[in-house]
Amino acid sequence: MNRLKLEIDQAWNEKNLWSTDVNIKNVVLQVLSHLENGSIRVSNYLNGKWVVNEWVKRAIIMYFSVQNMNTVEVGALEFYDKIPVKNKFKEKGVRVVPHAIARYGSYISPGVILMPSYVNIGAYIGKNTMIDTWATVGSCAQIGSDVHVSGGVGIGGVLEPLQAHPVIIEDNVFIGSRCILVEGVLIKRGAVLGANVVITASTKIFDVTNEKPIETKGVIPKYSVVIPGSYPKKFPSGIYHVPCAMIIGKRKESTDKKISLNDALRTHNLEI
Repeated sequence: MNRLKLEIDQAWNEKNLWSTDVNIKNVVLQVLSHLENGSIRVSNYLNGKWVVNEWVKRAIIMYFSVQNMNTVEVGALEFYDKIPVKNKFKEKGVRVVPHAIARYGSYISPGVILMPSYVNIGAYIGKNTMIDTWATVGSCAQIGSDVHVSGGVGIGGVLEPLQAHPVIIEDNVFIGSRCILVEGVLIKRGAVLGANVVITASTKIFDVTNEKPIETKGVIPKYSVVIPGSYPKKFPSGIYHVPCAMIIGKRKESTDKKISLNDALRTHNLEI
């Protein structure tokens, strides 16, 4: 991996050679092969924090230059693109319901279920996770194990800038229907997001479980139960309500995750 990183970093400054140099193409294809089988990731959890592997993002960007446009036929369907779709799901132990599509260069672990959905290049999905109907997993998004991504959820892609964190969803998280998570937000282990929660890098997150609210941005703490909310903000033309996310409780860490999830949903009257 150190050799691949060095070669990608060196080739990054030779943009005029990306589409013509055979050695550069071979190195890029090697990196994409490792992404495909999960032996490397766009982001890793190291020493208590998530770290972005910028060189892997560089390889993905370079991949678009070294690849040619091709026609891909799937039965009566036809696609015209530079990136092939994933295949051999049976051997991978992944259940794929028509018309789920995952692009080459994403990694999908054994036990994952893909309902009709879309997974983009560079994404990583951990074991036994459910990607439900019409959910989208954007480029480089990192999703842990035993996660439920409900119907219509939009998980944004973060390919550029290179140093930007992708959207990261840790293990045992529940994402309710029609949630939108973009701009490198981090949803920590065991959190529960009710339907229609929207979180961007600039979205205010209010923890309202104490006498005074605590305001943060970008990160949902472990085992938090979150619902959509709004707060008043003054503009030149008047006061209007701006969307926010509200932490209204905690999911029980000590309780079985399924029971804990059901309790959290019922206690706070949340929808899937």
